[in-house]
Parts: sequence; C-alpha cells; structure tokens
Amino acid sequence: MPVCSAKVRSRMIRALAACAVALALSSTEAHAQKHNEYVAGYLIVPISDRPDRSFSAGYSMYISAWPLLRTYPGHRFQSGLPGTWMFAQHDGKAPENMYSDIEGGLGWWTDTRFPTETPKFIMGGVAPNFSAIANGPAHGWGDWKEPRGLYGVAQLTPWLLFPLDGLNIKRGAAGELFGYGYLNLPLVEARTTTEGQAVPTGSNCWTLFLNSANFKGPVAYFQPQFFSHATIKEPRLIGQLLDTRPSDPNRAVQMETQYIPCRMVTDSHGESWARISPTAFPGSEDGKSTLIHQDNVYSKAALYDSVAAWFAGGPPSAGSLNPEGIHSRTFSGGGGATWQVRVPHPDGSDAKEVRTNIDWSAFAKPVALDDHTFGYEWNFSAASKTHTPTGDLTTLPEYYHLNGAPGSNKAKWEPVPASQVPAETGLNAYQWTTPNEGNPQPYDTPEDPNSLWKKPGPKAGPFKAHLADGSVVTYYWYRFADQPAVLASGLSDQEREQLQKKVEMIHRSWPKNRNYLPPPTTKTAGKLAGIDPALLMKPPKGLEIGFVPIATRQELDAIPGKR
Repeated sequence: MPVCSAKVRSRMIRALAACAVALALSSTEAHAQKHNEYVAGYLIVPISDRPDRSFSAGYSMYISAWPLLRTYPGHRFQSGLPGTWMFAQHDGKAPENMYSDIEGGLGWWTDTRFPTETPKFIMGGVAPNFSAIANGPAHGWGDWKEPRGLYGVAQLTPWLLFPLDGLNIKRGAAGELFGYGYLNLPLVEARTTTEGQAVPTGSNCWTLFLNSANFKGPVAYFQPQFFSHATIKEPRLIGQLLDTRPSDPNRAVQMETQYIPCRMVTDSHGESWARISPTAFPGSEDGKSTLIHQDNVYSKAALYDSVAAWFAGGPPSAGSLNPEGIHSRTFSGGGGATWQVRVPHPDGSDAKEVRTNIDWSAFAKPVALDDHTFGYEWNFSAASKTHTPTGDLTTLPEYYHLNGAPGSNKAKWEPVPASQVPAETGLNAYQWTTPNEGNPQPYDTPEDPNSLWKKPGPKAGPFKAHLADGSVVTYYWYRFADQPAVLASGLSDQEREQLQKKVEMIHRSWPKNRNYLPPPTTKTAGKLAGIDPALLMKPPKGLEIGFVPIATRQELDAIPGKR
C-alpha cells in the first residue's frame, strides 16, 4: 500500500472492513451519526519524464517512514505510505482482464496481527487477478492446506529475519528515509514445465533490496513460479507475467489510504462538522516535508549483466550498481489529493455512501524539493507542528466544516479551528483511543513431520526474536536450498543445488554493511530509517555461508514489558 502498498489487498478491503472490530463511540456523540464515517483517498505524485523501455530490470526508491496516526485505531485502519506498482512490460497491448504486479511497501493493513503506530513493510506480490498474494517468506494468502502465495518468496540473506507479520521498522521513525526496490537477478534458469505440466516458467527473480540505517543489500526474491502457477489454468497468460516479462519503468507513484477514522455531526442548524483522527506527515524546520526521494529505474547493465557473467565463471560482481544502467526519474511538483470524508447513505440503506472532498489545498501544497525529491509545503495557519521524542511531525487539521451539498462536485470539507466547532456536536470532547480487540492469533507453520518444513528440515534452532511490536518470532536456520519455499518451487534436485552454489557465492562476497542501492544524494533527503534491531541476525557457527533464518511462528510475547 503502497500501499501504496495498501493496494495489495484493495480488492477485498471492503469485505474485510465489514468484519473488522468497529471503534466504540463515546457518550459525547449524542448528536453524531451512529455509523463509521472515515477518510480515504489518494495522494497523486506526478513524474516528469518517461524512461526508455530498456530500463526494465527493476526499480528502487526512498520513502519517508513515519506514524500516520497518532493513536492506532484498530484493525479497520489501512493505509500505505507513498509507493508504486511494478507491472510487466508488454510488446503491444497487455492481456485483457489480467491484473498482476509487485506493489508492496510501507504501511498498515487490516490483517496485520501485531500493529503499532510505526509502519511495517511487506513485499506485495500479486499473482494474476489476485489468485495469490505473497508478502514475504511464509507470509501471504491462503492457509497451509491451500497456500495462495505462502511459498511465493524465498529468503536470500543470512543477516536479516523477515517476520510472518511483515518487516518491522525501528520504533520511533519520524520521517527518516527507507530505501527499497526490486532488481532482477539471474538465480534460476527458465523451465519448460510448471508443476509437472507442459507450461513454461520464466527465469526472472525479482529480488528485494533494502537500504536502511542498519541493513543494506538483497533480502528475498519472488520465485518465478509464484507468477506462472496461474498459467496452468489460464494458458492465455503464458509468457505475459513477471516471471517472463521485463518490468515497465513508467510506474505510477501514489499514496493510497483506505481508512482513517472520522466523526461527522450535523448540528441543530443543519450545518455539518467533522473531526478526523490526528493524522501526521513528516515535519521540517522550513515547513517542507520529504515524502519520496530518488525514484530510480534500472536496465540489465546496472546489476544483472555483471551477476550473470560472475555466475558463468567471470570475475566476482561486487553487487554495486553500474551508473550506466541507472535512470533517476524526475519530479516537477504539483499533483493532487482525492481524500474524502465518506459517510453511509443518510437513509441507512445499502445505497452508495456519500463522499465529499477534503480541501487539501488549504493546508498543503505538493512540491518538488529538487529534481529527485517530492514532498509537501505546509500552511501552518491550518496544519500544526508536533514535537516527538524522535523527531518533528506535521499534524493535519483535525476539524472541518462542510461547504456545499454533501457529495456534490463543488462541496468541500474546509479546515476550521476547534473553537469554531459548536459545543453541541461533542466533537471537541471526543477521545481517540485504541480499542480492545483481544489478543491476536499466532501465525503458525506446518508441524507435520512429513511436510516441507521438516524434511529435510532445519539445521539449527529453535531460536527466539523478541520484537518491538510486542510479538516474539520463533525461527530456525535452514540450508538455503532446503527452505520450504525453495522445496515447493518445482526445481529439480540438480537445479536446487545449482541455485545453492549461486547463493553461497553471494553470501561470501556481498556483506550487509555497504551500499547496493544508490544512497540518498541530497541534504533534503535526511537520514535513513532503521529496521527493528531484533531482526538483525548473526548466523550460528558453521552456518555462515549458504544458510538462512526462516520464521516458523509469531505470537504475542509473554515477557512482561514487551507489549
């Protein structure tokens, strides 16, 4: 979500939201509607240039990481921070009735089991028409009887544990940059069969690279079969998906928000007023905030070619990117906001909800801080500065008055001071709280001794990682080629051993403490965000090369003070 990683689940959000635990309304809302009003919409980020189609081997970008809401409002909350959607590039028109991409990022999702105000990161692979979702190693849709993406991602690094609930950003992030992207690596060969069927699978391994304050380098990759699996039932898609096709460098960049809690009241004079949960963006001393920096796209010359030559017997690839294969897309400023206050139909029926725009221009102006940095310039007569122990934030106006007929094109929710809101509405007295939704259910993986998790099984463990989100992760060390996802990928024993050798070469030559993605290039960009230190790994003695940590369970931490 982005969403944009939030868009990973956009096709099922309304169904999930209907099942979510609603926020309890306070007794001060005697005049308020008894429905769940909310705020949703997009922030649109224009890109000035269109890179050549040859920059089709992946992308990367830096996104500010910050707590969007001051108080976590419960599991109906869903929003991505700024992000993107990477689709396959086609020769001519793309197939009809087909949606498939990589679109994860930083954010909050309705099915996050251990949420905090600090965002998490998911990988967000979407198989054709949402037939499967893969969000990380052993994290996706379905269950272990019918996995729909749970085996879609293979762990690559030995130095970082990827939790089942998403990758945790270090608590307290307040606008620092988190660098991530996907580059194609030549890890496997194309195959003529898929799961025993005469259906080809491509060789593209879209690999997550991170650049954070305490970890840098490749993390995990989408296995080609994750995309090609659907072509067994839909042969029309053979050769049309990301397992085979290059990436389209001309991606949209947006921030997708699907639920922020809101309260709307009509007073005794027929005037409508609204209050949204305190919502923040990064702050800055000069009134301008960075949201996105250095949106790069890559050709195979950036990394793929040097790695392919290395695996074929050539000199080692350092893993650093060749500048000749990098194109940094530019921002011109401008853009738009489609945030709306959304309320149920007045008659209480199932008719379409009433949606009315928020006047974003009253408090924020989208700007290009330089050619490669996008953000907002704030009007502090409406927005306000908020100081936190870890950094300053900009808080959006909380109170709004409706100007115009609800739902009409010209109507707007205009920000107003709290002093202008009539006391009879009760909005000033409302307290935003985190509801008690009970303890989250653990994530589990198969215990069957005949499962891929047990045969041939791990080489060391179990170990525990106590995370800042109040959960504890149980993990084991597996030989790379024996991790469950690789065993489930359909590779032959010989193909898995060839892959094992390549991964061992990477482990020996690519450390975790130097840049792979190009670092931030301007002072405007600020500092890097970190990953929860509990997720940084040191392999056990004897397992330093060719082994990876795999999470097998995540549950509420029983240690006092961990939640």
